[in-house]
Amino acid sequence: MFSDEDLLLLSGIQHIAFCERQWALIHIEQVWAESSRTVEGKHLHERVDDPYFDETRKNLRIVRSMPLVSHRLGLRGVADVVEFFQSETPDEKQCCRLTDRQGWWRPAPVEYKRGKPKPDDRDAVQLCAQAMALEEMMDVEIREGFLYYAQIKRREAVAIDENLRSHTVGLAMKMHEYMRKNFTPKAPPGRRCSLCSLVEYCQPQLMLKHRSVSNYLATMCQLGGE
Repeated sequence: MFSDEDLLLLSGIQHIAFCERQWALIHIEQVWAESSRTVEGKHLHERVDDPYFDETRKNLRIVRSMPLVSHRLGLRGVADVVEFFQSETPDEKQCCRLTDRQGWWRPAPVEYKRGKPKPDDRDAVQLCAQAMALEEMMDVEIREGFLYYAQIKRREAVAIDENLRSHTVGLAMKMHEYMRKNFTPKAPPGRRCSLCSLVEYCQPQLMLKHRSVSNYLATMCQLGGE
């Protein structure tokens, strides 16, 4: 179990699933650059993440911007949407009680994405981390979550199975290991680099010989001032 002081951003698990170097640049070296994709994604989440939105429709309760904490994973964050489905035949492993609501309710996280489904599992591990945080907070078992893709205006169900859970735990532990060691890994150039807003800072083709990007930029600034 991790302490509150050791908690890392849950959203970072998507970054490390995409590229370990990208995660370290953002979360260790504090390097960030906007792109059209990041701006569009931010605007989408601004529309979705209303912390005062709490709606009940018959047997469905919708909560937005729900804070999440998992001391097992050592992660904290915010769920775009958590849907609670009222169950007439409650399974106490999958259902919980809600304040000011009667009956039993089954929670499921819903993560909003600007684009379309990706060929890798970076979205799925972020959703899984949210589900595992909800399980820890509400003492339930979550077997399914949803990814909504704005580009295709459709959401897809994701099974929160053992393989995905194991992969998610492994990525979370790697985040903590790199943070503890203050380590930025190298990354060979690849197709994913063209999708990364940090490619100009990363300079994957140079590999930087173990130097951090912050040291590289500092060196460039010193040379520029001579």
